[in-house]
Amino acid sequence: MSWKASARHGVREAPAGLALVQELLNTRATMTYGSDLLAQPDDAQRWLTDAVSTWSRVSGLPAPVLLLSSTDLRSLRRLRTTFENVILAGGRNQPDGALPPADVPVSLVPDADGWVRIVPTGRGTRWLASALWAEALLAQQAGLWSRLKLCHNGDCRAAFFDASRNNSGVWHDVSTCGNTANLRAFRERRRLLGSTGDVPL
Repeated sequence: MSWKASARHGVREAPAGLALVQELLNTRATMTYGSDLLAQPDDAQRWLTDAVSTWSRVSGLPAPVLLLSSTDLRSLRRLRTTFENVILAGGRNQPDGALPPADVPVSLVPDADGWVRIVPTGRGTRWLASALWAEALLAQQAGLWSRLKLCHNGDCRAAFFDASRNNSGVWHDVSTCGNTANLRAFRERRRLLGSTGDVPL
């Protein structure tokens, strides 16, 4: 089993630390891509260890060793839902309820060149939440946030980074989710028209 959540979907990885947010979103069980990586403690621990290690390499910042409890799994699943709703709100889709404030600590640390860096702080899943929100803010400042999307196929919802020139992508994979949706729409139009002949696309 792959512990890289996004790799299960075959999607392009979001750049820099934004990939950590994408990884969290892609832990959800969808279609044939695998089970929910946050459902069982062992699976969640393996995913988290890999995701945080990758984030540390990309960001150049140290990351703590995070050990999960069963209570932490519930917190992680709630955090995943929150980020899904933030993405949906940014795409002008209706999120599930009001968006809560991100009550997380961060440190602002000047480096040797005088640049101020946002550094996650806290313990356990609070540290992870701090890292995720910091990366979301950095991605917004860099103009990348609007390119992190959820597949419009409701049975899929894979998080993908839209690299299209005009940021118009809606499917994580056009050949699977896009074709499935188009075929479903074609059949619905055909049913509504009560025709067995060709229906204009």
